[in-house]
Amino acid sequence: MDGEDRAEGPGRIGFVGLGIMGSRMAANLARAGHELTVFNRTRSTAEAWCAEHGGTVAERPADVGAASDVVVTMVVDGLQVREALLGPDGVAEGASAGALCVDMSTIAPTETRAIGAGLAGRGLRMLDAPVTGSSPRAQDGTLTIMSGGTPEDFARARPLLEAMGELVVHVGDLGQGEMLKLINNAVGAANATALGEALIVAQRTGVDLDALVQVMGAGSGASAQLALKAGPMRRHDYTTLFKLEHMLKDVRLCLEEGQAAGVPFAAAAHARDVLVAARGRGHGDDDYAALVEALEGLAGTRLGG
Repeated sequence: MDGEDRAEGPGRIGFVGLGIMGSRMAANLARAGHELTVFNRTRSTAEAWCAEHGGTVAERPADVGAASDVVVTMVVDGLQVREALLGPDGVAEGASAGALCVDMSTIAPTETRAIGAGLAGRGLRMLDAPVTGSSPRAQDGTLTIMSGGTPEDFARARPLLEAMGELVVHVGDLGQGEMLKLINNAVGAANATALGEALIVAQRTGVDLDALVQVMGAGSGASAQLALKAGPMRRHDYTTLFKLEHMLKDVRLCLEEGQAAGVPFAAAAHARDVLVAARGRGHGDDDYAALVEALEGLAGTRLGG
């Protein structure tokens, strides 16, 4: 496929990483009419996905690259992104010049730009397009997607992004999607921490927690965290929508980028410390609502009802 054909549409699609989020995002691409070539480190996961949604299981990311004009990656961290795209048997090994790599993982912006430079050296393009929204939004295709890269690459990938997300925004150059995502998650973690503290203060001072949630939801204390996490915190229900370990990773990356830029982010630093303490209590694989466990430990109070 030549360059002009590539510009007309996304072409053949590959997907690397079929975890909690990736499997649902890829399913939305399949429902939009794309036949995918997929790779997952656990092959049985990829086979089960293809049995349900169609497509082809690849032996290696390189085989995904060889079969695709656009390859989406949705993996855990920067090391996995680098290995999937540039490592031995990586996408770049099989991809043709001009292929576009769309990384939807959440990694450091500096790492995104370094990987992008490595891909450019091999004649490949890169767009970063991290998402916000947990697995239910991945399931129904209503994620928010913030993308960094050239306008041309964004336009080429946009039909795919719109099949996976409800709000799709081009936010700047390569890496800026990641930076915006890290800031957003750091604010979310800080809000969740403040919510947990508020619930504990309310209980210790005799405030009815149902009334607290109702009034805060109607006033200046309203937030997505209040709507999503007050109930799970009160019930100590940490069914995983977004792992605490992953939230901690994102907050740390945000703080590192801020430190490199010479600016503090005190609320995020406090949230990081609370997340570290909750992970130390064994909640790393639980939903990040489990950060309340660390706050309860500090206060010597257990939420009830």
